[in-house]
Amino acid sequence: MTVLISIVSVSFCVLLLYYSLLTVAGVLFRAKKPKPVALIRYPSVAVLIPAHNEGVVVADTLHAMSKLQYPGDVHVYLLNDGSQDETGEIAQFYADSFANFHHIQVPTGTPRGKPRVLNYGISISESEYIAVYDADNQPEPQALKLLMEAAETTPKAVGAVGYVKTINESKNALTRMIALEFSAFQLLMQAGRWHLFRLGSLTGTNLIVRRDALEQAGGYDPYALAEDADLTLTLTDMGGLLPIVPEARTWEQEPETFFIWLRQRTRWMQGNLYLIGKTLRNPRLLAGRNWLHSVQLLAVYIGFVFFLLVSDAWFVLGLFGRADANSAAPLLIVWFESWLVYAVQLVTAQMSDKPIRPADLLVSFFMYFTYAQLWLYLLLRGLFFQLKLKWFKREPVWDKTERFKQGKNMT
Repeated sequence: MTVLISIVSVSFCVLLLYYSLLTVAGVLFRAKKPKPVALIRYPSVAVLIPAHNEGVVVADTLHAMSKLQYPGDVHVYLLNDGSQDETGEIAQFYADSFANFHHIQVPTGTPRGKPRVLNYGISISESEYIAVYDADNQPEPQALKLLMEAAETTPKAVGAVGYVKTINESKNALTRMIALEFSAFQLLMQAGRWHLFRLGSLTGTNLIVRRDALEQAGGYDPYALAEDADLTLTLTDMGGLLPIVPEARTWEQEPETFFIWLRQRTRWMQGNLYLIGKTLRNPRLLAGRNWLHSVQLLAVYIGFVFFLLVSDAWFVLGLFGRADANSAAPLLIVWFESWLVYAVQLVTAQMSDKPIRPADLLVSFFMYFTYAQLWLYLLLRGLFFQLKLKWFKREPVWDKTERFKQGKNMT
């Protein structure tokens, strides 16, 4: 037992060290703040916005698109996937008002969801680059321009990825936690991986990809619920790079209630479990530069949850005097170290992004005991639904995130 506990403790420490290394590298990368290099020519871009019943938010999104300051040819496609609310009327109003806006009715088909809609959008457009934004996004005016400059000036780049910020961060404790999660794990560690390994990952929104690379990749996998991570592996396998551009920012609405968050994150968990299975069935996706993507995928969605469960269990056993004294100490130390590293990463991310506030500091200290622990339930829930799909041989269900009316426009 002592040997097993030692192995678990060392493995967990290695994982914590890796995340700490990414955090430091991310801070160094963000501190550089390189000046964007203006292009002689800006390639044409098709902005694809998949939408299904997005009437609550889509007007703000299309208004933000109308404010994009892009020197090249840009066309905005609202891909209406069978909406039954006012999404179509709002989209048509913008299509009638701007020559480069298009309201596209997507034909019905299966499997339903974002990947199939994006593939249709790619098929009807002719631009050199494809940009993707979710229907609740409000990109800042310079976002698309900054993404293009990074993609065109980085050797071997097939696209670029920006930063997603939370527009309703101050709504409640949950939205604050989501915003902190994004700033630490979606930006700071993304920046760290790019700085250390020249590896970037698509985030599902606020991104551009070269059309020829997308066509070579075969487009999006229509069965992938985590279509961004899936396409990242394919593009990396092709030798393409995806530079991270923190200055290219979009503002996105996040779930404001626990059950909406749970449904969204269950879909994400299902998508990543599908991708893990797909990767294990295709050893090629584990080769070359993709090995780090694959290892991180396993570390985040399997390793972290396992170590979290072990450390929590040992902590509880220790409280009730049930833990072996010879093995309790190292695991309790790991439990404390994991909380400390987690909190430091969140605080560091905030300090890199904006002036830190007392409320954010307080939330950072308690997130490990609350928000992080939900990953245990998410893994079990996602695994249950994914196995259910396999058992009954059903197509994946794209559980759309419910939107809320926003009180202000960030652009």
